[in-house]
Amino acid sequence: MILSERVGDIAESLARLNPALLLELRAPKALSDRVEELVYKKKDGLITPEEALELERYLVIDHLIAMAKARARILLAA
Repeated sequence: MILSERVGDIAESLARLNPALLLELRAPKALSDRVEELVYKKKDGLITPEEALELERYLVIDHLIAMAKARARILLAA
């Protein structure tokens, strides 16, 4: 099984926990601000290797949550 399938399985499990509540999930402002800061640093070529890894981790989590929300919408529509 490839990684994207496993991520899809995790997203499906998260969506089934409480689809409506999952759709209300939002990142705290401090986290959103940090991600924005890291994105700008990357665009400007000023990001450190540690910050690049931090940004990559945030993006992976964001992708997982987006997949879970998509599945939650499907579950609620059914």
